[in-house]
Order: sequence, then structure tokens, then C-alpha cells
Amino acid sequence: MRNRKGGKSMNVAEVMTTDVDSCRPESTFTEVAMKMRDLDVGVVPICEDEKLVGIVTDRDLVVRGLANDLSSESTVSVLLTDNVVKGSKDMSVEEAARIMSEHQIRRLPIVEGDKLVGIVSLGDLAVNTQSSDEAGQALEDISYPAEPRNSSVN
Repeated sequence: MRNRKGGKSMNVAEVMTTDVDSCRPESTFTEVAMKMRDLDVGVVPICEDEKLVGIVTDRDLVVRGLANDLSSESTVSVLLTDNVVKGSKDMSVEEAARIMSEHQIRRLPIVEGDKLVGIVSLGDLAVNTQSSDEAGQALEDISYPAEPRNSSVN
């Protein structure tokens, strides 16, 4: 496969992060939040025996969890997203960017069968000069500016 600039297209395996920490469905909100803090990430894959069963974002913890009065000791199984959009390590970076744009996601877990083998982010795609156009388009498709709220300050 060739990219628009005439060079050979890179595949996801060349740009993905392979050392991906995960949590288990029975992990608590607190455990997942601490992992996010320690790793400086906003998403944690949820796995059982290396099988990807879901994903939890920092937004899930706050908006779907704590804001709905769920305890910080609740298990993430109650709010994980289990219909995860996934990719494969042999797909092109352009295909990964297209999928991320289409599904409006910033990170794409990479699996072999059901086993989590990596994760690719828009940042990973953007640093690859061959795919920076696609990553930029994906980011543009995903990032809508927030509407200003009407508020009065007294």
C-alpha cells in the first residue's frame, strides 16, 4: 500500500504502544483512577486473562460514575464500554486514522484475536509524518469546540 506522498504506508505495529497496562473488570474506580494518574493517561483497557473486554476513560469515571453517585469503590465493570472499536497491528496507519475519525475516538486498542497487544493514539499517528494529515483530520472530526454556556456573574 502506498500513501499519498508516494512512499510505502506504515502499519499500526510500527507506531503503536505495546507495553499497555490494563485493569480487570473487578478493579475499583479508585484503582483505575490511580493507574491513570500514575501512567498519565486518560484511558485504561479492561482485560481478563489478556482478553480485551472493555475500556474505561477518565470521563467514564467522573461523568458516568461519580456524578451518578457511584462509590469510588465500585467496580469498573458497571461502567466500562464493552463494545470497543478495535484495530489490528497489520492495518495501515491511514486505516487506523479513518476508523478513529469515523468512530470519534482518540485511542484505538490493537488486538490479535481477542488479546490486547497494543494501543495507538492520535498522537502516535500524528508523529508519523506519513499519517499526520489523516491524524489531523481525525482530530478535527473528533474535537468539536464546546458551546459557550449562558451564565450570569453577579
